[in-house]
Amino acid sequence: MKKRIGSYPRVRIEGGGRGVVSQAGAVLLVETARKAGLDQAISTALTPWRRSRAVHDPGKILLDVALAVALGGDCLADVGMLRAEPAVFGPVASDPTVSRLVDTLAAAGPKALSAIRAARAEARERVWSLAKTAAPDAGGQVIVDLDGVLVLAHSEKQDATATWKKTFGHHPLMGFVDHGSSGSGEPVAGLLRPGNAGSNTAADHITTTQLALAQLPKKYRRGRRTLIRTDSGGGTHEFVAWLAQRGRWLSYSVGMTITEQIHQAVLKAPASAWTAATEPGGEIRDGAWVAELSGDCLKGWPKGMRLIVRKERPHPGAQLRITDADGLRLTAFATNTTGIPIAALELRHRRRARAEDRIRAARATGLRNLPLHDTKQNQIWLEIVQIALDLLAWMPMLALTGETRRWEPRRLRLRLFSAAAQLVTTARRRHLRFARHWPWTHMITDALARLEALPNPG
Repeated sequence: MKKRIGSYPRVRIEGGGRGVVSQAGAVLLVETARKAGLDQAISTALTPWRRSRAVHDPGKILLDVALAVALGGDCLADVGMLRAEPAVFGPVASDPTVSRLVDTLAAAGPKALSAIRAARAEARERVWSLAKTAAPDAGGQVIVDLDGVLVLAHSEKQDATATWKKTFGHHPLMGFVDHGSSGSGEPVAGLLRPGNAGSNTAADHITTTQLALAQLPKKYRRGRRTLIRTDSGGGTHEFVAWLAQRGRWLSYSVGMTITEQIHQAVLKAPASAWTAATEPGGEIRDGAWVAELSGDCLKGWPKGMRLIVRKERPHPGAQLRITDADGLRLTAFATNTTGIPIAALELRHRRRARAEDRIRAARATGLRNLPLHDTKQNQIWLEIVQIALDLLAWMPMLALTGETRRWEPRRLRLRLFSAAAQLVTTARRRHLRFARHWPWTHMITDALARLEALPNPG
C-alpha cells in the first residue's frame, strides 16, 4: 500500500497547454459593455484623441484597462491579463501605448473627462432602459449618496497630503446611485481632492452633485424625483440652499451636526413629540425614537426644510459625546420631503449606510491606491475605476437574479470571472466550454443567455 504524502493530490505540471482560456467568466463583462453600447460610446467620444494611422482605438484601450480593473487589477500594466487572451478580448495595446494614452487624456484635462463622462451617461441611460423593473429608477425616484473616501499614498504623489485621520494620501468625494436592498449601486461622480480637503466643503459637494446629475437620464437632473443623500459633511447652509434653489428643487436628506441649539431643542421636546423608530421590515427599533424639531434651530435655513432627530441607546462600549442627552446618542438630519411619517424618513436616511458598501467595493476595484504620480493622471484613473464599477453593477442588474444581484466584486471574481473554459472552434465559430463540475457554471451560462437576449445598440 502506497503511503499518502500531504493533504492534497500531487499533479505533474506542464506549460504547453493550448485551447484553455483563463478568466473566461469575464465574457460577462465584455457582453455587458457590448449590450450597453459602452464600447461604441467611448470609442466615439475619444475619436479626437486618436492619432492618424493608429493601430489601437483609444476607446478600446481605456475600456480594456477598465475591464482589467474590474477583474482585480490595480495598475495600468495589469491590462496584460487581457492581452494574453486575444480570443476573448481581441487585440490589446502594449503597456507603453496604454501609458501614452493616459498621459494624452490627462493633458487634455476637462475636455477628455467630459467626453468619457458623456459616454458613460449615454450607456447608463440605455442600461436602465434595458433593466426595466431591475433599474434603480423603477420606483420613480433615484437616490444618490455622496461620501468621501480616504485613499492612502505610500509614496510622494501630487496633492497627496496629511488627512484628517492622520494618514497620508487623497480624499476624493464620490457619488453612488443606490440600487436598493435588492441590488448594489453604481458610481456617478468622482471628484479627486487633496488629502487635506475638508469633509464639509460646500463647493466640493455642489460640484460632485453636478457631476452625478449629469450622469442621470435627463428627467432626473432636476426635480423631487432625485434624492441627494449625505452624511453630516453635507449639512452646510450653502449646500442645502443650493439643493433647494428654485428651478432645481431636488429632494435631499442631509446629515446635520448636533449643535448646542439643536441640543437644547431636544431637551425641550415633550415626550409626546417622540415616536418609535422602525426597522426595514416595519417592526419597532428597540431603544430608538425620532422627533421633528421646529423653532429657532431652523432659522437661517431654506424654507421647507425639516429637522428630524433620533435618540437611541448607544451600543455596548460606545462612548457618549457632550452633545448627547440623558445617556442616549443623538443624530440629526434635514430633509424637504413631506407626506411621509418621520420614522420612515429616518429609516430612509439611515439606509445611507449602504454607501459604505459601495466604498468598500471601490477600494477592492482599483481605489485601494492611486497608481500614478500626477493629479491629472490619477483623475483619469478615477474615471477608469468608475467604468469598472459601472460594469460590475450593470452586469448583475441585466443578467443575474435574486441574491446574486447583491454580490460584491470580490465574490463575482472568485465565483464567476475566474472560471476557466476550453476554447473550441467549429464551423468557423469560436465557443467557450466552461467546466461542467464548476459549481457556478450554470449561473454563468444563464447570465450570458440573458445578456444575449437583449437587443443590440444602434
